[in-house]
Amino acid sequence: MGRADYQLQKRKRLKLRIAIWLLIVSISAMGTILISLRIYAQILGPPSLAVAKATEFLDSNGHSIGDRFAEQRRYWVNLDEMSPFISKAILAVEDQQFYKHNGFDYKRIAAALLKDVKAMKKVEGASTITQQYARNLYLSHDKTWTRKAKEALYAYRMEIFYEKDELLEGYLNTVYFGHGMYGIEAASRYYYGKPSKELTLAESALLISIPKGPSYYSPLINEDNAYRRQNIVLGLMESEGMATSEAIVRARDENIVFKNEEWKATKSVAPYFLNEAWNEAERILKSKGRMIAEGGWTIETTLNTQHQKVAEEVVADWMPNNDLEVGFISMEPKTGYVTALIGGRSYSESPFNRVTQAKRQPGSTIKPLLYAAALEKGFSPLTFLESEQTIFTYDNGRSEYTPNNFNGEFANHPISLAQALAISDNIYAVKTLEKIGYKPFSSILKRLGVKASVQETPSMALGTSEVTLEDLTSAFNKIASGGLDRQLQTVLSIKDSNGDVVFEVSPNEREDDDPVMSADDAFILTHLMTGMFDPTFNDYAPATGLSIRGKQTRPYAAKSGTTISDQVLIGYTPTLTAGVWNGYDDGKQLQLAVDKQATKNIWIDFMERVHQGQAAKPFLPTKGVYGVVVDIENGGLAVAECTKQRLVYVKKSDVPRRLCTDPKLQKQLVEDVEENEMIEMEGDDPWSLFPFSFFRN
Repeated sequence: MGRADYQLQKRKRLKLRIAIWLLIVSISAMGTILISLRIYAQILGPPSLAVAKATEFLDSNGHSIGDRFAEQRRYWVNLDEMSPFISKAILAVEDQQFYKHNGFDYKRIAAALLKDVKAMKKVEGASTITQQYARNLYLSHDKTWTRKAKEALYAYRMEIFYEKDELLEGYLNTVYFGHGMYGIEAASRYYYGKPSKELTLAESALLISIPKGPSYYSPLINEDNAYRRQNIVLGLMESEGMATSEAIVRARDENIVFKNEEWKATKSVAPYFLNEAWNEAERILKSKGRMIAEGGWTIETTLNTQHQKVAEEVVADWMPNNDLEVGFISMEPKTGYVTALIGGRSYSESPFNRVTQAKRQPGSTIKPLLYAAALEKGFSPLTFLESEQTIFTYDNGRSEYTPNNFNGEFANHPISLAQALAISDNIYAVKTLEKIGYKPFSSILKRLGVKASVQETPSMALGTSEVTLEDLTSAFNKIASGGLDRQLQTVLSIKDSNGDVVFEVSPNEREDDDPVMSADDAFILTHLMTGMFDPTFNDYAPATGLSIRGKQTRPYAAKSGTTISDQVLIGYTPTLTAGVWNGYDDGKQLQLAVDKQATKNIWIDFMERVHQGQAAKPFLPTKGVYGVVVDIENGGLAVAECTKQRLVYVKKSDVPRRLCTDPKLQKQLVEDVEENEMIEMEGDDPWSLFPFSFFRN
């Protein structure tokens, strides 16, 4: 062997040794990298797959009425709760080797790299479902090498710690389907109006076509693009053996119906109510050590969708075409459950809730609460006081107050509490407050849940202290319940994202509510408020509900209130209470006739329509009261000669003891008024004057 050959062999051996060494170093480096990656992954642990989930609201019958979400609308469903066509379609079009690879499809990566190198830019991706899932959870969608490297690291960690089904389920619950919908369940409800488990092959393939380019393949934007993409998905499913040829043919011929308009309609149901339910749910969850920000809650509410629908319709019917605003709330006396709520004309334009947030003067609507305190201090429906122009002094005589009635007139004779409430006499109200004092009035307001500052001024009797419609209507509702402390409720139950019940109202929970006033006083007051609709009480002014009496088909107890800038009406049947407010946000005076007629008509139309088809229920007297027919002008027991007769309910000690024709009664009336004292009926035992049938208990 010559020297030249020797040198050649030597160089070959050197190259071989270098190659072997490089191979060893490369293998060692690769092994070190892989081991380091594994150690790195183990140290970091599994990446969180948690995502914010939409909270869903249900009405009192369990029907979906809306949702609440953070940045993305998403409803999480398990893989086995989706249509089987969903997973087959996504695997066919996005990642056919998903269950075989470890997070990376190297053949697709190599092919994509080759195209990228040739184009000298990022032109094609080869991301697996795992990589796409990682990007959806943790990264942006920028086409950069840095983002791809981070994506690969996340995908590697995800493949180590999670099963394939978990990854596929997570991907299908996070991928974007356009129009603000994230995940297959949200998309299915939005496009088709049904849960994803009910999707057909054709519907599934069309939905799975969208994530490729939501703004390009959405069937609501471009049907041609969407159906072309669907055809590709169906073809891939057929070639991969994921659907039979016959099924594919049927799918291509299927007429798909979109129901996104129906979905939009459900999302506009009772937005003011849902906001209140959300706030109540937040308080409930906080008390149980949970945070509403976890998302994924299912909140069953007290909303009666029929009540809400009727309320919205009657408001639309009677609200004038101007800036007049409205507040409406209805609730059940038996439970305190809120059944409908409207906080304004448009939630999108003004989410300010005029039922729960706005504080306005209630006017004469406060009078039943004043008279509730008066009943506790010895008044009865037949307590007479003089109704005449009166100057009241207060603040130790340093100030004067001269109230008027709405029409500027006065009775100029004694009237009873029953009549004063029916015609809303202001003089009687102020005299009542003067006689019972401010503390009893403040006490009853507090017990009834009305947060109002009671100033020691006579005008307090006429509703000059600002309150919310929610508080005031709730107070009336407690009277309707027989004086029980029925707290308002908008939430019936709360389940977390796993379906576990976190909170639930007990059906019997409210039967033990404490009384805030006696049942007898509550009933007497209720019956007094029926006088608003009775022309028998007409005097210098008519009973305040006569303008809507023609629409009345059942007994109502109610009271209206008017100020220069507010109108309120609150009333109830034995089963439902409703309150209405109208006014301008800026406090502008109510001067137009269309503004002034809205409140009463909204209230009566709502009450009539929601009770339609139901038997009229009377207000049943309690055991401690007695019904007696009297002459309303003097409070004596009625006989044929007395024409203004009316049934009133009183306690036994307050039953009249003289006939309406007894001249001594009129003399007693005048003398008591002249002495500025409440009238006490004295004389013979009434039970000896009339048959027991005159008295109802």
